Amino acid sequence: MVSCGARRTALRLSVFLFSAIFLFLAAAADDAAHDDESTPKSGTCSNRFQLVKIRNWVNGVESANLVGLSARFGASLPRHASEAQQWPSALANPFNCCTNLTSKLSNSIALAKRGDCTFTAKAIFAQAGGATGLLVINNDEDLYKMVCSENDTSIAVTIPVVMIPKSAGDKLTDSLDKGGRVEVLLYSPERPVVDLSATFLWLMAVGTIVCASLWADFIVCEPVDERYNQLEWKDQTGAGMINRENEKEILEINAKGAIIFVIAASAFLLLLFFFMSSWFVWLLIVLFCIGGVEGMHVCLVALFSRICKVCGRKTTSLPILGEVLILSIVILPLCIAFAVYWAANRHASYAWIGQDILGICLMITVLQMARLPNIKVASALLSCAFVYDVFWVFISPLIFHESVMIAVARGDNSGETIPMLLRIPRFFDPWGGYDMIGFGDILFPGLLVAFSYRYDRANRKGITNGYFLWLTLGYAFGLLLTYIALYLMDGHGQPALLYLVPCTLGLIVILGWIRGELSDLWSYGNSQPRERLVTDV
Repeated sequence: MVSCGARRTALRLSVFLFSAIFLFLAAAADDAAHDDESTPKSGTCSNRFQLVKIRNWVNGVESANLVGLSARFGASLPRHASEAQQWPSALANPFNCCTNLTSKLSNSIALAKRGDCTFTAKAIFAQAGGATGLLVINNDEDLYKMVCSENDTSIAVTIPVVMIPKSAGDKLTDSLDKGGRVEVLLYSPERPVVDLSATFLWLMAVGTIVCASLWADFIVCEPVDERYNQLEWKDQTGAGMINRENEKEILEINAKGAIIFVIAASAFLLLLFFFMSSWFVWLLIVLFCIGGVEGMHVCLVALFSRICKVCGRKTTSLPILGEVLILSIVILPLCIAFAVYWAANRHASYAWIGQDILGICLMITVLQMARLPNIKVASALLSCAFVYDVFWVFISPLIFHESVMIAVARGDNSGETIPMLLRIPRFFDPWGGYDMIGFGDILFPGLLVAFSYRYDRANRKGITNGYFLWLTLGYAFGLLLTYIALYLMDGHGQPALLYLVPCTLGLIVILGWIRGELSDLWSYGNSQPRERLVTDV
């Protein structure tokens, strides 16, 4: 008969292995400015590409803002809505705006479809027709960069020219076709240099690793020791039965498993890239909820058992499950209700709070279950993860014509995104959106940081002469470098492990070599007896 502990072992390991597949999501952000040095430039065709906010009113009623991209040429737009002027809009006639216009565009923003002539020609004809601006409707949802041709050496375009996606153009043209009065206001707000929301996300990531590293010592009150038998259950009777609910099954990662894992993760990432659909994302959401419920349940049971020791001792017997904690029975339905509520309201403005809570609880639980035995295995795992992250962000576009990692992180066309990441709204950014970090950018360096804490405790090291403090600072610094790189690279997706691995794995190797402890760190645990330590409450 399979024990309750064995069933819980299988569930937790499956949650860990599944969630880990999606852990290498790139840190990505949309920026308000996108430059491209490969496109032609001249004295009158040298504008920076700027995202443009388009406020719009239909028959006096304001609709949701639209987003466009300014052209390399034309007039610059104001930074603030208060500095911009509201103009009526009208359809160009002919709609491609490639010949002299027959429609009246005086003091109006012209709408024209893409194609049949150059962008500069459209702008010149619209300007000649009296338009105060031109919105070019793309034939898909992308924001194409409108540039000058090599023959356009001198362009006298003095009106703003903006590309908008097909869905936005269809909305405006439908309202005009029905006889509605459509007015628009164009401006291009700047993104703040210092993103305070990214600071909160940085604190969440660092705090999750620190919390998970200290969890067993300060919350569960288990001795930190490397001597354990990975997945074997030790039968207990009497008082020992009470510990069964909180006992953790440990998965020790080895070098071979680390390499196989990264290969499997690559295969699964490709599967997501080619077959991403709404039902696939829904499957991930369901599995994320299962993992989040398990993680939240484990964390809350440990916390309440720590606060109220009597609650952590009361048990009852249930059919099939056997003897379980009453506290566990009370908490589990609440965790399930929390996850279901998040899933049902995942598009709400506050849904990020629930997603982050579930994600943090899941990561704390995973970091309790999975352990690195030494830095030999850590080197194999993090080096493979380093190559994986860099390849699928920077090199994959050369093969697949776009970054596989960023495409998967973006989700499918229905607007659904995979939930295996922490996110926080950009509260102080006029463009809104979210700052995000994938679970892998926390978990994989976190495994090494947690190992450093256990090593320090087992060897009775202090704060400054140990490794935990310095690796925590190294991780924090590496994550800071990631956000600096995002800013310097105009918001293009960055593989966070490119910066995190050298700042954690590189740091512990250098410190170990300087202190003469590198050989012990490299083979740590190999000569220690492999037995489970069982403690009573």
